[in-house]
Formats: sequence, C-alpha cells, structure tokens
Amino acid sequence: MSRKQDRVRQHELAFRTWGGARRGAGRKRKGTRARVIHAARPEVLARHPLHVTVHLRDGLPSLRCHSSRRALERAFARGAERFGLRLAQYAILSNHLHLVVEAKNRRALTRGLQGLLVRVARALNALWRRAGAVFDDRYHARALGSPRDVRRALVYVLHNARHHGLQIDGLDAFTSGAWFDGWRERVANAARAAPVVQAMTWLLRVGWRRHGAIGLREAPHGSHAQRLSAGTSANSPHRASPSGTARRHRGSRGRTSRCARS
Repeated sequence: MSRKQDRVRQHELAFRTWGGARRGAGRKRKGTRARVIHAARPEVLARHPLHVTVHLRDGLPSLRCHSSRRALERAFARGAERFGLRLAQYAILSNHLHLVVEAKNRRALTRGLQGLLVRVARALNALWRRAGAVFDDRYHARALGSPRDVRRALVYVLHNARHHGLQIDGLDAFTSGAWFDGWRERVANAARAAPVVQAMTWLLRVGWRRHGAIGLREAPHGSHAQRLSAGTSANSPHRASPSGTARRHRGSRGRTSRCARS
C-alpha cells in the first residue's frame, strides 16, 4: 500500500451557528413588567407571617373603584381562613394586591392563596362581565422573620398608595386599615364586617408593636411621599402641594375609567 493511501485525510471542523448564549436569546417577556422567577420557593414557617404580592394582567380595569373594592371584600371574607392560610391585612392598588398572611406551611400557603385568588378572579370577572384569566403571573411571597420586618411590611401595605404617590386623607378605604388595631391615632370602628381575620403569630399579633404604633400619616420607607417630606420643609416656599406631584385620592365612583391609578 502506497504512502499516499495511508495518509489520514483531515476534515474541516464546522462550528454551529445556532443555539448557545447570545443576545436576544431565550423566552421573550410578556407584558411590560418583569415576571416572577420560577425558582423553588423558600421554606414557609408557621411562626413567620408573609407579605404576598400578586399582579393583574395588562388591560384590565383599575381596582381602585368602590364597586371593585366591595367585590374584593366579599371574596376576601369568604377565603380569609381556608386550607391553613389566614388573611390578616391587605391593600388594593389599581393593578395589584398586597396581602399579609399567615400559613402553617408551604402547602397551606399554596392551596390557601390559590383558593383565595380563584374567588377574587370570579368576583372581578362577574363585575366586569368578562371571562378568562385575571392574574398575570405567580404570586411573590416574602417571609417576615423579625418584629421590625413585620412593622415595615404593615406600613408598606396599609400606606401603599402613598408609596405610589397618591395623597390619602386619613385611612385608605382600599386597605384593611379600618379593622387594624395598631394605629397610633384613634380610629372609629368600621361599620361593616371585617374581611380579614385576627393574627395568630406572635410577630404579627404582638412582636411588631415593640417598635411603636403606626401613624395614619406615616409613609413607607423609600416611598414617593417620604422623599417629598425629606426634600421639603414645612417653611419652604417650594413645599409640594396636593395638586402637584403627589396626587390626591378621595375615591371615585362610577366608570372604571375614572378610577385613580397607582
């Protein structure tokens, strides 16, 4: 056999031109808001309350309407204590909900929230005379492991409208503040039945009070209202007025297009 025949023929190594890490690769985002990462949820401990946030799908009417509020309160009341989940506080914003809950374990949190949000979705679809999905994504839950964490979460939830730049006179009617017993000021008892239940965990019932009662005009840490108050003094000629950057919300009735955005 000749030497020429024994020679190994060398082929060119072809590189792939598809797949792999590259700009613009991966699943495209739906909507204008970042979605909740589908990672394993942290362990849920019965002694730790949780702050839960859930967003509506894009294009739905605002929740800051009294008709929507009444529908939500009825749904909250029916699902406030089921499957080991307890709804203690809430805030209704134009396109999302903030909830402070207690859960025995992760299964109780998942099943309880699923049942509660199904009730909410059915109530809103009946009000809006539509069918289909209401919530945009998985809920986001954060455990509150210390008295200070719980107090900050309560301020954030009960005064969340201020966080979004709305100026509220007294209690926000779109929260559970009317049934909250930790206000610094004296507040009249609500005439209607509570759509929430009493807290059972030490942190949410007693512990957070170590850091003081919550004021009706207190603003969440890092909120728009807090930045305004920090940047302007009472005697400053540039003090923000209610008709300026911060929007005043007195509650609107009638069509959803007239509801306050937050």
